Amino acid sequence: MSHNVCVYPGSFDPVTKGHMDIITRAAKLFPEVVVAVLINPAKAGSFTVEKRLNMLRKACAHLENVRVDHFDGLLVDYMHKTGAKVVVRGLRAVSDFENEFQMAQVNHQMAPDVETLFMMTSPECAYLSSSVVREIARFDGDISDFVPPCILEDVKNTLTGNNQ
Repeated sequence: MSHNVCVYPGSFDPVTKGHMDIITRAAKLFPEVVVAVLINPAKAGSFTVEKRLNMLRKACAHLENVRVDHFDGLLVDYMHKTGAKVVVRGLRAVSDFENEFQMAQVNHQMAPDVETLFMMTSPECAYLSSSVVREIARFDGDISDFVPPCILEDVKNTLTGNNQ
């Protein structure tokens, strides 16, 4: 990997249309995009890591230059292991910026060879987060506007307890 590859890390618990907005736009800018699911043992997700990876693979199947991976530990270690030099992060609002800026600064301190590229989410996705999707789905609300159609049933079944 090289400067031609970017990594879009996150929990993707679940992947939303906001995530897909960033992934699709990054795929137009870079020859290869790696969507990397962070495995955080301190933070149990609503979806298993395998389920998140499968949903991402389904949602990204139409994007030939996107692949899905996972990692644990520090992002900068993953970047060095893979040789990627650019981290892509989506920003929805000013409130996201403070935390993302702090993480980018820390990552730059630990790995000056890794750059962080911030992408503003499209306005129609600015309010969208995985936690909003989970909350609506748990109360059997309509989340069809918020997640890719190909994973809608997966998300609903997992969050409402209708998993076969």
